[in-house]
Order: sequence, then structure tokens, then C-alpha cells
Amino acid sequence: MCQLLGMNCNTPTDVMFSFTGFAERGGRTDHHADGWGIAFFEGKGLRHFVDHQPAFESPVAGLIRRYPIKSRNVIAHIRKATQGEVALENCHPFVRELWGRYWVFAHNGDLKDFHPRLHAGFQPVGTTDSERAFCWIMQELAKSHAGVPSVQELTLTLRELSARIAQHGTFNFLLSNGQALWAHASTHLCYVERRHPFNQAKLADEDVSIDFAQHTTPNDRVAVVVTAPLTTNETWTTFQPGELKVFVDGALQA
Repeated sequence: MCQLLGMNCNTPTDVMFSFTGFAERGGRTDHHADGWGIAFFEGKGLRHFVDHQPAFESPVAGLIRRYPIKSRNVIAHIRKATQGEVALENCHPFVRELWGRYWVFAHNGDLKDFHPRLHAGFQPVGTTDSERAFCWIMQELAKSHAGVPSVQELTLTLRELSARIAQHGTFNFLLSNGQALWAHASTHLCYVERRHPFNQAKLADEDVSIDFAQHTTPNDRVAVVVTAPLTTNETWTTFQPGELKVFVDGALQA
């Protein structure tokens, strides 16, 4: 199946270190070679890159490794196709607009017999179960709330919707509207919170280390969510099956 990477911060931060290790799993250290993508929120704007080539050899992925795009919310995905051909329109993350904001979604899993009735406002472009699930979530959020709800209200609604979709199979996902990062686990998902005092971290998939203390301030907070731990010397916390967590300003919300 696919793998997910999400980052949520209290100040704009680049994801170069984490993405360097993550992209290696896109065809070199793992078999997720059916495309990749990444989205960066910048204010209300969004930088969105996708490619159907394996991430470890994609020239676009090479650009992301070297380009310090700073963002408070990032979602990345490397694909191992289960439904839908290897094509650009089937690459995650997917993007939609709701309430005047961009929403970004990426999924790891396989949903069986999930064919919800979708209205005209939210229709998939590709042929994946993942994009169908995203469209249905957006549709149901729009039906459940008359205007822009709070992060807490959105979390309650997303818990209900996630449980309904997860009845159809494995539903690990990341979702963001630039204000928060929501993460749901059916099987494999974990996270780490980085804050002062910052330490050195070493990638598991590449011989690369970084001393975060040299690149941060004492006020910085960064949360990273991923399918499998990216580093070998940090303490990663595993999600429980069926658990949905929300991160705001680099910290897990109760």
C-alpha cells in the first residue's frame, strides 16, 4: 500500500529533511513506485506537486529535496497502486475547495465496495477509491456545517465520517485546510513532536542527519505524522486503530 507524510508547525518550516528520507521509499528502499505528490500551504495559497514517476528518481521530487519551501502544513504521499492505473490524475494528495479554503487529502489503504452517491459539487477526476472518499468527506462536511466550523467541530464530524468509511477497509489518511492537520489510522500511522530543546535526528532510509537546534528557535514546535518512522533516534508514538488525531501549531490537540 501507499505511505503518508504530514507536517504541522507553529511557524513556517521546510520539510526537506523528512522528505529526503520519505522519497527514498518511493522505489528505492521500498516498493511505493507508482507516483507521488506533496502539497504546501502558504497562507490561503497552496503549492501542489504530483508526478506519476517513482519519487526517488523523479526530477520534481529532486527539486523538493533541494528547495526550502516553508509551510505550516504539509501533506506528502508515495503511491503503491491498488485501485486506479498509474496516471497523474490518480496521484495523491488531492485538492478541493470548500468555504473559500483549499483542502488537501492523501490516503493509504484499500476500500472495498465504496461507491457513495456524490453530488455535482464534488466529483473524482481519477479512478481511485481514495479520491472518492475525499469527495464524499467534502460533500458531507458541506452538508453538516452551514459555514466555516471551528477545528474542534470539524474534528467531531471527521471522527464520525472516518468511522463510516473505515467499515469498507483500510483507511489511513491525512487531511488539512491550512489551519490544522487531521490524521486517521486504521492500521499504521505514527507521529513525533519536536520542540525545545531540539536534538539531532538521523534518517532511517538515507545516511543523513540534522541538528535541529541549529535551525530552530526555542519557541518552534513541529509535529510530523508518517506511516512508518522516518528517523532511528527519535521516539515515535503509534496511533491506535480507529484513532483520529488533530494537530494545531505543531502540537497534538486533546
